[in-house]
Amino acid sequence: MFKEIRFSEVKENVVDLLNSQWGLVCAGDENGYNMMTVSWGAIGELWGMDMATVYIRPERYTNQFVDGNDYFTLSFYPAEMKKQIHGVCGSKSGRDVNKTELAGLTPVFDCAPYFEEAKLVLICRKQAKSQFDASQFVNPDIEGDWYDGDGLHYIYYGSIEKVLISE
Repeated sequence: MFKEIRFSEVKENVVDLLNSQWGLVCAGDENGYNMMTVSWGAIGELWGMDMATVYIRPERYTNQFVDGNDYFTLSFYPAEMKKQIHGVCGSKSGRDVNKTELAGLTPVFDCAPYFEEAKLVLICRKQAKSQFDASQFVNPDIEGDWYDGDGLHYIYYGSIEKVLISE
């Protein structure tokens, strides 16, 4: 059971949630969706809105669902679920397996999918998309340290439209 609150009422350290505990970014609908672990992100204020940004490589299956929908979710889980969720959603592709079933998650559909097991859910409306450009990296080590031939991340900006906490 979830309770809706204002973003300003979130008690958890959202930076720690992203950086240390990780979460899931998910997009799609009842006809098809995918999720992946996320630790690169930011939460703050932009364009007069509470905003979340997530970074997704073009190769990731989840990317097509974020691209094809107006909403995505960020959801965070109890610490004891990290290994279970990360072991599936951080290492397997939804192209090949049913990650929801393997991770033991129960989907809920609102504007975008999230999961009953979450302790915190941010429902975000996509506002903008950009992509890193290696020519803009001031630190020349970034490209070699993080991209070694892989696609540069897309940056999705989502206004936080709804915040849900587990009761």
